[in-house]
This record gives sequence, structure tokens and C-alpha cells, in this order.
Amino acid sequence: MAQQPVRVSYRSLPVQPQPSGEGPRLDLKVIFTDLRNTSAALQTARSMARGLGARITLMVARVVPYPLPLTEPDVPPEFTERMLESLAVEDTTVEIYLCRDRNEALRRALPPGSLVIVGARKKCWQPSWLFSWDRRLTRILREDGQRVLVVPV
Repeated sequence: MAQQPVRVSYRSLPVQPQPSGEGPRLDLKVIFTDLRNTSAALQTARSMARGLGARITLMVARVVPYPLPLTEPDVPPEFTERMLESLAVEDTTVEIYLCRDRNEALRRALPPGSLVIVGARKKCWQPSWLFSWDRRLTRILREDGQRVLVVPV
């Protein structure tokens, strides 16, 4: 039985009021995979956000082992926050999800029709990438109807 992920927000920026007559701003969702790939995905998201007037949300799913309660992970969320400080600049909101299953937590956290950006290794022809977490997540999110942009690194 899947448990509801616990969301820990970090550097949640206040929503800027929209001028009258405009709809809500586009929110680009960047999925944390590793530092190198996520940095490239954030760079792409920032260039897209400038042109679209969008905001960026970096989503991090941290798996908590089953013997521990979800609210008491083996790695404190503060450690993850410090690790991400180099990536998350003033234009980025970071959301950390404590969960048992990364894919399921991200699926539940993403609003329908989200624009998701994932950084991935460039050499996708290698067999190891075919079965990687990034590849499975991309496939699952596309099957769910999310718009996924893969940034090759």
C-alpha cells in the first residue's frame, strides 16, 4: 500500500500578482536526478522561463527506507537543502518530497498537463540508460499525459 509523500518546501517564493486579464503563470517543473543533469535541466528551464515569463520549481523525491517513519528520514531534509543551494538561485522554488517510491511521489505531486524538464545522459544508446530511473520516469510521466522535455547532458 503506497503512502502519501510528505512535502517539505524550501525557498518557496511568494506568488507574484498577475496583471488583470492574464491567467496564471506557467510553472516549469524540473525533476532532480543528480547534480550534473539537474544543473543542465535548470539552465534550460531558466532560458525557457525568461522567454515565457514562467516560474521554475525544482522537485526532489527523497526515498525514506521502510523501517523509518516518513517524517524521520535517514538523511535530514536540511542536508538536501544545503546540497541544492548551488543549483537553486533566486528564480527557483525547491520542493522536497519524502516518500517510499520516487516515481509514485512525483506522479502524485505533478498537476495534470505539467511541463516537466529532466536532465539525462546524452549517450542514450547505452543499454544501462534503457533501464535507468530517468528513462522509466520519463515514460511513466508521458503515459500520464505530462509534457516531458529531456535535456541531454
